[in-house]
Amino acid sequence: MTAESASGVPDEDALFTDVLIIGAGLSGIGAAYRIKERNPGLSYAILERRSRIGGTWDLFRYPGIRSDSDIFTLSYPFEPWKRPEAIADGDHIREYLADTAHRHQIDRHITFDTRVRSADWDSRTDTWNVQAEQDGVAVTYSCRFLFFGTGYYNYDEGYRPAFPGEAEFEGRIVHPQFWPEDLDYKDKKVVVIGSGATAITLVPAMADSAASVTMLQRSPTYVFSLPRINKPANVIRKILPRKVSHAAIRYWNAILGWLIYWISRKAPGVMKKFLRNMAIRHLPEGYAVDTHFKPTYQPWDQRMCFVPEADLFEVIADNRATVVTDRIASFDSGGISLVSGEHLDADIIVTATGLQLQSLGGIAVSTDGADVKLGDRFVYKGHLLEDVPNLAWSVGYTNASWTLRSDMTAQSVAKLLAHMGENGYTHAYPHLGDEELAEKPSFDLQAGYVLRSPHALPKSGTRRPWNVRHNYVLDAIDHRFDRIEEAMVFGRVGETMTVEA
Repeated sequence: MTAESASGVPDEDALFTDVLIIGAGLSGIGAAYRIKERNPGLSYAILERRSRIGGTWDLFRYPGIRSDSDIFTLSYPFEPWKRPEAIADGDHIREYLADTAHRHQIDRHITFDTRVRSADWDSRTDTWNVQAEQDGVAVTYSCRFLFFGTGYYNYDEGYRPAFPGEAEFEGRIVHPQFWPEDLDYKDKKVVVIGSGATAITLVPAMADSAASVTMLQRSPTYVFSLPRINKPANVIRKILPRKVSHAAIRYWNAILGWLIYWISRKAPGVMKKFLRNMAIRHLPEGYAVDTHFKPTYQPWDQRMCFVPEADLFEVIADNRATVVTDRIASFDSGGISLVSGEHLDADIIVTATGLQLQSLGGIAVSTDGADVKLGDRFVYKGHLLEDVPNLAWSVGYTNASWTLRSDMTAQSVAKLLAHMGENGYTHAYPHLGDEELAEKPSFDLQAGYVLRSPHALPKSGTRRPWNVRHNYVLDAIDHRFDRIEEAMVFGRVGETMTVEA
């Protein structure tokens, strides 16, 4: 891929690069490394709307923010995690990303405080024209290939249902996605609404200094306790060289995570009994486990919540936190009235009520001026979009660490760029054509944020290469033996050639 084409050149006023990456979080930093590793001759740039590296790990700053999967699989294969924790705090993850970007000189290619608004593919020049804003000033970028490392949820809005009577509440209502820096909850009565990973993280963290913390949930969530420090892993790290030990631990944890998921789906009764016994073991004798920790759905119908060292159970057992399973009747001046008639006194109410799904960071995408309706497009191999040239989107797993898939995506894109360069192609895209293909949702969860926005994401087919699987083992095998020309169209400016495997 080069900056010139046979029939035209990008806008002279545009800032041109071979590859433009949107987002400087886990996906964007990883993509930059993999693309440069395999294609050292290509230029690239990263546009980040925030002021720091980190993406999700810079956005979320609520108390206790941490990874909800083990850090060895969440970290990159090429950059070993050096700290002792297996479940890492958000600040340390962000530091790891910043250090990785600096070590590999990726930070030199990042432009911060840049919000991308739209991207239009120009088939006359085989380039993307990207419109962005920097401090309110419009800026145009141009590139041959566009990579979205924007995640899958809305950074501007969390899910925040309206509650009856909330205007009467005299305390403070906050959403974890926009945690106020000045929020003082010491010696305050706190109610956290929700039972997902965010609520389960917040409750133990706030219990250390709040007067009381109550987790109010409509229905329970499966909770799995893991060690904060993986002692066998740290022994291996002392014995083997850093890169070898990191690869071994990462692979082992990935397989272990896959086995937990496989058992949950194939033998849900076994997993439910195991998790129930885990809760009973850590909670006081006679605690109403079946009321507060026995969901009505099957394991992994929704994402399972992992807690380090059973910290949620510990604060409950120590009477520093309480779980209430009920429904909200209304807010009032002093807290929340429940359908059961109980009242929860509160000075602060935290609405840990979830996320909003969003494709491609909310950026408007078009080809030759025609809008691309993402909900009408199939996903190819988990990262390319049907009939959309030179564009990739990194989306992680719902049942495993984000990076397990995002790194495969980055490597696949790097391989595609190399193939295009070696053959002189200036565009490539997956094409389904007239083939009939049954569809299914891209996310295989019954979580609220998925069910609320069924058309927010592109479609998945039911057979490869259009099937979005949340199965790391099968994807890793496919990735190893990937046929790059399968169902792909390759071509040069002014001509098109279909290559079929």
